[in-house]
Amino acid sequence: MENQILNEQNIQLDVKLNGKEEAVRHVGGILVDNGYVEKEYVEKMLEREEVTSTYMGNYVAIPHGTEDSKDTVTKTGISIVTIPDGVDFGSGNTVKVLIGIAGKGDEHLEVLSKIAIVCAEEENIEKMISADSSEEILALFNEVE
Repeated sequence: MENQILNEQNIQLDVKLNGKEEAVRHVGGILVDNGYVEKEYVEKMLEREEVTSTYMGNYVAIPHGTEDSKDTVTKTGISIVTIPDGVDFGSGNTVKVLIGIAGKGDEHLEVLSKIAIVCAEEENIEKMISADSSEEILALFNEVE
């Protein structure tokens, strides 16, 4: 995965978060801080959660903006936050890996397919949750062509 889409600055390990809103704001904030999106995008991420949860199963959630948030995306990027203690995402779902996505145009489709490939392996999710460094997570995504 190209470095500008995912790099060490976009990854935070062993974060403690209370609740879904705080989790979405946190993962979205990384995208804002690193210049991928305008701060309005984070509100659109929260709006998306109200419409339908971005919980994907296997302790993974992939928060992203609504369809009308495209104009607040500066460039395609993803942020990854690990929450080993888990955060309640509602409906009895616990999230330990949060992957925030901002896609310019249709670029998010390619990004989503890489995330799907990595997260399809439960072993990879375990590796992300227990990772001691951002490099370990980058390596998992770089293995996917």
